Amino acid sequence: MLVEFLLIALIVICVITDLRERKIYNKVLLPFLLAGLVLNSVADGISGLGFSLSGTAIGFSILLIPYLLGGMGAGDVKLLAVIGGLKGAVFVLTAAVYMALAGGVLALLILFFRKGTLNRLKQIGMFLGGLRSGMKVPLGLDKEALNTTYPYGVAIALGAVAAIVFPNGGGLL
Repeated sequence: MLVEFLLIALIVICVITDLRERKIYNKVLLPFLLAGLVLNSVADGISGLGFSLSGTAIGFSILLIPYLLGGMGAGDVKLLAVIGGLKGAVFVLTAAVYMALAGGVLALLILFFRKGTLNRLKQIGMFLGGLRSGMKVPLGLDKEALNTTYPYGVAIALGAVAAIVFPNGGGLL
């Protein structure tokens, strides 16, 4: 129960800082990681420590490649690692599936509610129409649209909350 409370506190803090400042701070993540390692070790000894370390490693690994490719911030990677450290490997894998779904939905919402949506939709339609007729029409997205970021910590938080509410996949997994 204490671990779930810590997880919710972590999520709330990180979502707020990610939305306000587009940052997830190490000074927030490190105490929660240490708490996860200590609590799991106290509860289950060496196997609890292994549980926590394996969750951390898997959480870190899931977002490492997107980070290395430049599509994700380091704070997002570390946040998922800390979630794994608190709740273990199975939980972080379940949360990652929900996170991916939430991230896709958030990306679509941001795409449709940002300035220039009509122009973007028109360009995509022309591109798809050109593909259908065998022509290569450039997609024509502006550089600002390609460089726009969004707070992926929100998607990570939604994935973790969904994994709490639907621990066995809720029929989706």
